[in-house]
Amino acid sequence: LFSAGYGLEFFLMLCGLELQLSWSCPRHCVCYTSPTTVSCQAHNFLTVPEGIPPHSERIFLQNNRIGMLLRGHFSPHTVTLWIYSNNITFIDPDTFQGFTQLEELDLGDNKYLRALAAETFHGLSKLHALHLYRCGLSSLPDGIFQGLHSLQYLYLQDNRIESLQDNLFVDLVNLSHLFLHGNKLWSLHQNTFRGLSNLDRLLLHQNQLQWVHRWAFHDLKKLTTLYLFNNSLTQLSGECLAQLPSLEYLRLNGNPWECSCKSHSLWDWLQRFRGSSSSVLCESPSEVRGKDLKQLSKDEFPNCSGSESLHQIKTSTWTTADKSSFKEDQHSVIPPPADKMRTGRVGSQRPHGSRNCTRQRARGPKKGPNEVHPMEEMADKEYSPMEFPGEDKFDHTAEPPRRKSKCTRRPPVRPPSGVQQATNAGSVPHSTFSLVSRIVALWVVLAVIMR
Repeated sequence: LFSAGYGLEFFLMLCGLELQLSWSCPRHCVCYTSPTTVSCQAHNFLTVPEGIPPHSERIFLQNNRIGMLLRGHFSPHTVTLWIYSNNITFIDPDTFQGFTQLEELDLGDNKYLRALAAETFHGLSKLHALHLYRCGLSSLPDGIFQGLHSLQYLYLQDNRIESLQDNLFVDLVNLSHLFLHGNKLWSLHQNTFRGLSNLDRLLLHQNQLQWVHRWAFHDLKKLTTLYLFNNSLTQLSGECLAQLPSLEYLRLNGNPWECSCKSHSLWDWLQRFRGSSSSVLCESPSEVRGKDLKQLSKDEFPNCSGSESLHQIKTSTWTTADKSSFKEDQHSVIPPPADKMRTGRVGSQRPHGSRNCTRQRARGPKKGPNEVHPMEEMADKEYSPMEFPGEDKFDHTAEPPRRKSKCTRRPPVRPPSGVQQATNAGSVPHSTFSLVSRIVALWVVLAVIMR
């Protein structure tokens, strides 16, 4: 009887442990281990649910109605945090303070957010993917990306950003993908992209760009993909593109190009470019309207002998005046009145998938000029219609097929993780642990009683 009493006590202790394990997962959520995961998506939560285990590595709260993020809502042990498609209007600047393990933060599709404090992301030394698409942002404060040396993917598309101040991205030394399409940018200055020495893809299409500084891309020596289609550009200096020695894919269609002497240096650069480029249809003068700038002959640039050619651009050296202009020219252009800005755009084509050196090749029909489709980097989120309503939240853009001669194997980058990955063999829900604990407890009690 004494032994049986001890057995009963031990049984109750195990039951208490089991209850503690069950209670550690918030209500209406599903929890997994290895890695520790809390999945609470699509439950109409108005606030971050209480009871999230402090050692949770992955937290999924997308497709709810959460309105604010405050300090203490999450633990510094968090590695992956998805809160996209909520109603967030305010983020406490200290919400992510001390989150030195955080690698992926998705705040996208919170259209009422509109503003962020400069220190919101400070200290996130391991962050490699930051999603801020469709957040209603009209500007970004100075220093908001300070110290994010590990960041590789930055999603800022489909906001209302009108300008980018100098040196905004200067700390993003490892950034490889920058998505800025679908904003209201009208100009690019000489230090807008300063410091982005490892940038591979820059997407600027569907903005209101009218002016690009001739040195705007001076740090982008590894850039392979540049999209400038569907803007309001009338001219672009060949000198500007000559700073991109690794460029392979260029899209300039959907702009009202002025094919006069002002475009002679661009024409000259395009004659020598051996990568993939779109059409560059002339809007003016009337005698060449509708023609492709690339297809014009030298004879169609009369009286342009003084225009600088690409050869002259490459072989010229900087004079004192040039260096002074490099420092001051960014202040020489004053934005035109809003009512005079050209905002008309040619509708972009949206063909299906493409193939390139960074993803598995797939056979398919010939692709269109702009190759817009969800990117391979985000495919590992493995959305399913039942779990993630509105799975087309990413409107990313990839490049046309790469030629075999230019394919170079890139070092592997850990892709963003997802809820589906939590159901692999190493992930066991708490319900399984509950059953196992009952069996073990009964076996121990029986063994004690039989003794």
